[in-house]
Amino acid sequence: MPVVNINGRRVHIQEINPGGKSTILMIHGMLGNLSVYYYRIAPILARRFRVILYDLKSHGMSERIPAGYDFRSMAEDAVLLMETLGLPPVHLVGYSFGALIALQTAIGYPDRVRKLSIIEGPDPYDPEPFEKIDEYSRRSLEEYAAGTTDIFGRRIGERQIERTHRLYEYLFRQTSIRYDMRKERDFFRHGGIHRIPHETLLIYGKDSECVPAGQALASMINRSRLILLDGDHQLPIREPDVVGRELYDFFIN
Repeated sequence: MPVVNINGRRVHIQEINPGGKSTILMIHGMLGNLSVYYYRIAPILARRFRVILYDLKSHGMSERIPAGYDFRSMAEDAVLLMETLGLPPVHLVGYSFGALIALQTAIGYPDRVRKLSIIEGPDPYDPEPFEKIDEYSRRSLEEYAAGTTDIFGRRIGERQIERTHRLYEYLFRQTSIRYDMRKERDFFRHGGIHRIPHETLLIYGKDSECVPAGQALASMINRSRLILLDGDHQLPIREPDVVGRELYDFFIN
């Protein structure tokens, strides 16, 4: 398990094709881990690029941390990782919550980013995620898992349900993440997104409730292009090969 030390914290990373001529750094979503990219999307990109994935704080095999889930702190984590690994400016990819971290990284550290890709980035102003957090129960997780599959098309097993449940209980009951996310509600309106100078690919599922957020980003980011693919918010899980090819074509051209 490759682990690096960032500000005294253990961060789990994976690297594919270290000899690639340029680097792609990929940020996963809330309650997920780097495996959302590792098995299907990252190998497509690694045909040409060096690909680095990491588990966000308290996720996957990274160390559990009680505070610092606001976008600026999370972006700082990403940049400290780049500095620790000695990375030149990277192509940056973020999915869902990770997309918001990627946006903040591009805003706050524009010289660290070459191209930017946002996958299913939500508008933090939307109250629905907070409602789902408040309504969460182990039964609701089990009901959700019964209707979904992993990146290999397999049903979600009991062990994975239990891991997700424990992570949920920790994040939303023992850390500052709920408070930090509420502070970010106006991110799309006052976060400086219009200042992003990078060529940006926005990838959303046609059936996703986040499409309006993608359209809003397309209107704010000058050098952006929005594409809508068949699918919903689980696009990287349901259609990893399609997403991987779109990313590859974007970064190689």
